[in-house]
Amino acid sequence: TITSCNEESTDPSPYNIILIMTDDQGYGDLSSHGNPHLKTPHIDALASESIRLTNYHAATTCSPTRAGLMTGVHCNRTGTWHTIIGRSFLSTRFPTIAEHLSEAGFETGIFGKWHLGDNYPHRPQDRGFTKTVIHGGGGVGQTPDYWNNDYFDDVYQFNGEWKQTEGFCTDVWFDEALKFVDQKSAETEPYFCYISTNAPHGPHHAPQASIDPYLNNYEIVSPNFNGQIANIDDNVGKLMAQLKSSGQLENTIVIFTTDNGTASGALLDNDGQVTKGYNYKMRGKKVSEYEGGHKVPMFIRFPDKLNIKPQAFNQLTTHTDVMPTVLDILNIPLQYEDIDGRSIKPLLLEGTQEDLEERIVIVDTQRDKEIKKWKRSCIMQDQWRLINQNELYDLSTDPSQLNNVIEDHPDLAKTLTDAYETWWTKVEQDSKLENPIVIGHPDHKEVLLTCHDWLSESNSPWHQGHIRSGLINNGFWKLQVQEPGNYKIRLHRWPPSLDKRMNEDTPEGNPVSGGNPYKVGVGVPITAASIAFHRADNSNTIFKRIAESVDGKYFEFEVSLIQGDTELTTEMITEDEEVRGAYFVEIISIGA
Repeated sequence: TITSCNEESTDPSPYNIILIMTDDQGYGDLSSHGNPHLKTPHIDALASESIRLTNYHAATTCSPTRAGLMTGVHCNRTGTWHTIIGRSFLSTRFPTIAEHLSEAGFETGIFGKWHLGDNYPHRPQDRGFTKTVIHGGGGVGQTPDYWNNDYFDDVYQFNGEWKQTEGFCTDVWFDEALKFVDQKSAETEPYFCYISTNAPHGPHHAPQASIDPYLNNYEIVSPNFNGQIANIDDNVGKLMAQLKSSGQLENTIVIFTTDNGTASGALLDNDGQVTKGYNYKMRGKKVSEYEGGHKVPMFIRFPDKLNIKPQAFNQLTTHTDVMPTVLDILNIPLQYEDIDGRSIKPLLLEGTQEDLEERIVIVDTQRDKEIKKWKRSCIMQDQWRLINQNELYDLSTDPSQLNNVIEDHPDLAKTLTDAYETWWTKVEQDSKLENPIVIGHPDHKEVLLTCHDWLSESNSPWHQGHIRSGLINNGFWKLQVQEPGNYKIRLHRWPPSLDKRMNEDTPEGNPVSGGNPYKVGVGVPITAASIAFHRADNSNTIFKRIAESVDGKYFEFEVSLIQGDTELTTEMITEDEEVRGAYFVEIISIGA
């Protein structure tokens, strides 16, 4: 039971939780937030029935927000400060909200985007989810996803197994979520349902009927982006109607939020100010340390019987508050106390919370192999924003962050700077801990690595379009050998599921969104390959074994590995001696 403003509930059953999080939809991408070009009536209706947090902040990109939301811990501490290059894995040191709820007797389901690792022990089914319906990687069509997925009639993973679906991706996520909640409701089992859409992330595919209302309007940056949001809105309406008709809304808390600022709702000038579209008068958008990069919607609808009045609160809150707040509401103790978020249950239920008044929250944008101090940082307190140590803005009088007032408030700037210094000491220490992919686990004897997760100083080939074009780049994988023994290592140019020869023509499919900015090497035959394993202590290090292809489909090696951490580097070599890493690598445990 939970306590409302007016009375204590006498219902002994746990409350269900439905958490909806969309991808790349900013604070301004809702008609209830003043967007004149976009209609979101169903999300607006949900907002009108909810507690609305109007000073709520996510991280500035996809995986970092998901890491913080799942664990209550800042992304830099979890090792999840990028979306690719091996920095999108969620550390197993921090229990997730799904693990907490699963152990408390909840059924837990995820539908859509995970983006915290595609291999054991980082997959959602390894992190507390009992039902998983997801795409691979960070978006439909990315390298770890099923080949040639394009948002329509795709193949997705159902509890780890690829399965053909019908329809548009967002419709699939909501339809499968509705099946899940209806089944668990019929079985009278409490549930946590996480609907995490890949839309409106690019490429901006959507049903044509959703796009049509936004065509032929110069003020709209992307009709397809708006169409993706309109489709999400329709699905939110469908979900809420079914919850109401089935009686589940009487015992279900519904949360709606997004993962970062808008990606395509506005065009900005070099200073981050809007030149076209709509961004709620905010400076910056996705990736930015300015307000438009991380201020996002947060609506929490409680069952009517709790008599919690829908209203807006402007206290400083953040995505790392979600897990501790939900667990506090459900009276489930935290398994790990050293988190960065805090429960805002008093604010939600009583309308005030003293420890939020002077609170300081920090967000930054790293997106490199290693984190860097003060990189694209924002230190927040109430209406104040210290940007990159040398800019200070008062949002109460300057919502577009036009006037740097740091010289007028040196004491406040020092307070925020000192808070950052203390925070950084802890963050830097945690960030040095690696999150390897495990090979040789008794239940996971076959592992498929993809170049999406190369550790690299530059961008990895994160999209299938990069694979088609033959992007020339390389990196290495951080691995942990759980069982010592012999392993087969197979290097592939194309996904093993395609069963293609490495020098066949490029398969058909959608190119990478935004084009390919990298050097390409298409049509030059690959004639040889090599692998190298390296351990930090130089024991069991295997230097550059070279092999020829097996039936023209892959290069195969057999190696003996001891238990512990290691790094794997691969090379695929063309006849004119160009070298790129293997895009796909199978690792098969074959015993002692």
